[in-house]
Amino acid sequence: MTDDRLQRQLRFIMEIDKLKGVVRQSYLVGADRRENSAEHSWHVAVMALVLAEHAGAPVDVGRVVTMLLVHDIVEVDAGDTYVYDPAAGAGKAERERRAAERLFGLLPPDQGDELRALWREFEAAATADARFAAALDRLMPVLHNVHTGGRSWREHGITADQVIGRNSRMAEGSEELWRHARALIEAAVAAGSLAPAAGPHASG
Repeated sequence: MTDDRLQRQLRFIMEIDKLKGVVRQSYLVGADRRENSAEHSWHVAVMALVLAEHAGAPVDVGRVVTMLLVHDIVEVDAGDTYVYDPAAGAGKAERERRAAERLFGLLPPDQGDELRALWREFEAAATADARFAAALDRLMPVLHNVHTGGRSWREHGITADQVIGRNSRMAEGSEELWRHARALIEAAVAAGSLAPAAGPHASG
């Protein structure tokens, strides 16, 4: 039983190695390539350790870190869905649900159930831990764009109202971080690295 448990754990560990090959839209700062989802997960987990004092409500930092480390594992099967592409988002929830069942199902049941539950908690954003984790997940692409001259935003023709519409829920996890992000977005518009709001009917 012990050997079988170890084999299941190692199989899961090697399966999620594929996350390193899932490329996101955000560009790395100081490098001419996009980040991958494993890099993103590591970075937002470190953000949780550093920025926990800015959470809008008391959080369990260990749970938030774990949540952020596993929240994108489903992209091994489901791929990364660009948040500003409604067509790509169609069916996303079901793709990711199936991916969660398969990937976390590789683990021994106790561990698989625990990580799957954390993934579901993150998706539901119904707890203080999940809302803070989601805020950090939204903040990181804003920071990447601000520090790369809005490269990804400009490539996709994204406008300020879209960025605000996508990220305003950051305030549910941390009003302080949202205020800072909103100031960065306004500064990006002023600098010409983010297009101004497209008008009253622009999608968010």
